[in-house]
Amino acid sequence: MTGTPSTSLAVIGGGAAGFYAAVTAAEANPAARVILYEKGRRFLTKVKISGGGRCNVTHHCFDPAEFSTRYPRGGRELKAAFHRWQATDTIRWFEERGMKLKAEEDGRMFPTTDNSQTVIDTLTAAAHAARVTLAPGVGVQDLHPREDGIALEFNDGSSEVFDRVCLAAGSLKGSSLPQTLERLGHTIEPLVPSLFALNVSDKRISGLAGISVPNAAVRIQGSKRWQNGPLLITHRGLSGPAILRLSAWEARTAHEAQYHFPIEVAWTGETNREKFLQSLRSGSQTAGKKKIKNAPLVALPQRLWEKLAEAAGLDLQSQWSQAPKAALQNLAQELSGALFPITGKTTNKEEFVTCGGVRRKEIDWRTMESKIIPHLHFAGECIDYDGITGGFNFQGAWTTGRIAGLTMAE
Repeated sequence: MTGTPSTSLAVIGGGAAGFYAAVTAAEANPAARVILYEKGRRFLTKVKISGGGRCNVTHHCFDPAEFSTRYPRGGRELKAAFHRWQATDTIRWFEERGMKLKAEEDGRMFPTTDNSQTVIDTLTAAAHAARVTLAPGVGVQDLHPREDGIALEFNDGSSEVFDRVCLAAGSLKGSSLPQTLERLGHTIEPLVPSLFALNVSDKRISGLAGISVPNAAVRIQGSKRWQNGPLLITHRGLSGPAILRLSAWEARTAHEAQYHFPIEVAWTGETNREKFLQSLRSGSQTAGKKKIKNAPLVALPQRLWEKLAEAAGLDLQSQWSQAPKAALQNLAQELSGALFPITGKTTNKEEFVTCGGVRRKEIDWRTMESKIIPHLHFAGECIDYDGITGGFNFQGAWTTGRIAGLTMAE
């Protein structure tokens, strides 16, 4: 692609989406002047801490339609975008620059070094090679559309006009930019947290912090949608992939309930109470003379089994043949849909994603350009889309950043 030295491009936000947009634009149009602004002193801070310091770069799924089902908001728009840039493209892009990725059993993909610094080093090297100007500590306070481009006002009082601008500022929560965008005609969907653990104070899980089950099913009471996956008991309550998926899909419902609501937990993934009850009755007859404590009828960690059995009204020292019918019914309920009162939320390690942002319908997803403000593009979390945990949010950043960067370079 050819360009003129007078072409000036600005990217606001030095996270995954912004960095990728800037590098893409500079590589696609070497003659352009590309500046990447980051209000903080460091770039790619979320990349650094994500995945426990390993950085879950993407997910081992190469069907755009299937991949797009992992987004509670924005899946339809991203499905089309993934046909242009998906996980296979991301993997190839990093490998061409010397960084190899590996897939784990659950599909998450990490650098083979298991170190997020590898991702940062690869992106930084690409930026330097493409001659992207990095501007840390420079925040954008306002922007003004003009006939010859977009004028940016910086936190030091200076301003500059660019031919094209990409807003990739991550979560807009706490930023002054939503007011600017709304003033210019954009709609900002309400910003609420996604991907969080749940606080629970309940004797059934008290003292069990660190215990996990491999495939639980959870849902907000009354919801039709169950979320499956590993579940972890913590000092504060419940976490793990199943809970994080629930928090993503029910982000707005949870926020409206002020994070006080009941959830149902099916500890083995089986949610049919009657089916469970029949299995328990059959198992109790087979176990007959065995002690309830020593003969769990389901595959659960021992201490969790004991707590749930006691909560159902069973005497752990008695034999299964002595188990009251009412207690078996209670146990079926405890195992297939135990109710737990949620009393708040907790950030899951360093996982933090915001639901909400620039309204999707106001963006042309073929170019990531605003339908309202010419020459302004968007990428990443500032848009109203978000994915479940597992590398989906980073892939959304790579894809939207790539499309925005290519369009800006034209």
